[in-house]
Amino acid sequence: MGGMALALVLVFLAAAVARRPAAAPPIERAGTPDAPRLVTIVMRDYVFVPGNVAVVPGETVRLSVLNGGLVPHELVLGDAAFHAAWASADAAATPPAPFATPPPASVPSEATSRGVRLLLGSGAQETAAFVIPSGEVGLSIVCHLPGHEARGMVATVTTVSSER
Repeated sequence: MGGMALALVLVFLAAAVARRPAAAPPIERAGTPDAPRLVTIVMRDYVFVPGNVAVVPGETVRLSVLNGGLVPHELVLGDAAFHAAWASADAAATPPAPFATPPPASVPSEATSRGVRLLLGSGAQETAAFVIPSGEVGLSIVCHLPGHEARGMVATVTTVSSER
């Protein structure tokens, strides 16, 4: 009986550790407008890989995003206000009935400078440039499509300094 309890504890510990995002690797060179730093993110069904993205305040990054999942996903990178705008827009665009065609989601133009959003179908890939705001902004990555955030489709963004 004791062995079974120990096995269960180890299984739960392993699951908890596996869900924790790995530490972001150090950044050797911050991106510039002329030479943006490449940040590759793969969207799988209800997870972003990597689960922790490191950025340098003020740098320019070129996001290369691939949807390796079976369903459409979005990558929304921004501050709390940008996420609130897209969460609201996606909720408003949710079809009222199964198999209904949703209207396109959009946010007011003043919100678009606060982050970047990429909506990709299964197997699609896209790139986008984004300038990381200076200072403490509190960026995160979320998929706001209905039910995706609740299933864990969230990644952390860690602000670090450049090594050089």
